[in-house]
Amino acid sequence: MKNVLSTKASSINRALDEIGDKWCLLIIQEVLWGINTFTEMLSATGASRGVLSDRLNWLQSVDCLRKNRANPNRPTYHMTKKSIELYHNGLMAMNWERKYFSTPELDAVALIHNRCGKAFWPIMQCDYCNQDVYCQDVSFIPGPGAGKDQRVTKTRRRSSSIQRGDLGKTLYRNLINLLGDRWTANLVALAFHGLKRFDDFHKELPVATNILADRLKLLVNEGIFCQLPYHQSPLRYEYHLTDKGQDLFPYFSTLLEWGDKWCQTSKGEPMLMHHRSCEQSLKTQVRCDQCGETLVATEVHFKL
Repeated sequence: MKNVLSTKASSINRALDEIGDKWCLLIIQEVLWGINTFTEMLSATGASRGVLSDRLNWLQSVDCLRKNRANPNRPTYHMTKKSIELYHNGLMAMNWERKYFSTPELDAVALIHNRCGKAFWPIMQCDYCNQDVYCQDVSFIPGPGAGKDQRVTKTRRRSSSIQRGDLGKTLYRNLINLLGDRWTANLVALAFHGLKRFDDFHKELPVATNILADRLKLLVNEGIFCQLPYHQSPLRYEYHLTDKGQDLFPYFSTLLEWGDKWCQTSKGEPMLMHHRSCEQSLKTQVRCDQCGETLVATEVHFKL
């Protein structure tokens, strides 16, 4: 019998439940780079055969991969329209990784925008006012699909960190190590909604208290949260996003918009973003910082 959690309806939660597992994130990234056979993925991701087979089957079941059996002895896996639209999310992950870590593989990559022919770096802007989007300028309001989600819990433990020797072209390994566990990612997402205290996190994410405490400790150790005491006896802390944590907002906002499109129910979006800078509903665009055009996966190539 499956264990089920009841949590506030959220497109981020739904997206994380589909593709937020570390191995799923790695597989999607590698297939985007053109690594698409089982053997290549074993080498690139460092996953065991059983784990890789399980996640490939899962990603096919949620329509994020399709299997080409033209060569029965060497089937290949390819992106679907659904997973290709995670492109902006991947670009925001690369931004964060480049800002906070020295990753030689990423530092060696130049993104070239075919439309303008220039090397660029992606920026996230409001589709209405064309200004850069920052988390402190965004608020959240309930949408037409607000309510509760029933979420199946999985028994997977938080995976050990990816090591450099395991990788193919993983360009944001530190982000995947941090957020490739849905409870950790859920906590960061809840922090963007203003939650700060253990009991508040637990009310919205009713997992075992030892799991919650472990993930909060991890986020403090990784510099995503800082602890500030709010009660002295007994000593209790609030968890506040650091600058490093706030800079994960573009990753989560693109994930939310992807979830709105691909993981929603018939009721519509559970939560809407409001851009205080222009007082409009926020829809983001990830654009080239050289020409200002919205970036499309087929119009960008990588130069090493």
